[in-house]
Amino acid sequence: MDVALGGTFDPVHDGHRRLFERAFELGDVTVGLTTDELAPKTRHVERHVNSFEERKRTLEDEFEPLAEEHDRAFEVRPLEESTGIATEPQFDYLVVSPETIEGGKRINELRHERGHDPLEIVVVPHALADDGDIISSTRIVEGEIDEHGTVLEGGAETEQH
Repeated sequence: MDVALGGTFDPVHDGHRRLFERAFELGDVTVGLTTDELAPKTRHVERHVNSFEERKRTLEDEFEPLAEEHDRAFEVRPLEESTGIATEPQFDYLVVSPETIEGGKRINELRHERGHDPLEIVVVPHALADDGDIISSTRIVEGEIDEHGTVLEGGAETEQH
């Protein structure tokens, strides 16, 4: 089975790791990683995003042990538009987070228009931080939490000591 996954993944956190784990449980994984041009357009909050090459290296480091553990292959490809790679005919699954379900439905509409079978959309629940809110890259960048959801006392101000 072939699994599609897409995103910016910067910085990688435990919520992303849930997506990755589920994807590798299902099959060989192809990740559409947003390009330097697309990444800022997918953010709800304007913030720094590392370069495509840096993010790709980080993902490959995250994926290698998962691929080995599940005896799967993986590939990281540039994602130049939000519907990206998942509209290609070879995929069976699309792994999404709760806020990207609608994008998954749109991908299946495009697949239907192109004569491809629909993807099975697999929704992976959010990972929650210690404070009960979701773990997000934005919260990490803003110094509220770490990549595992541990609340950082005082947020970004405390890190200045």
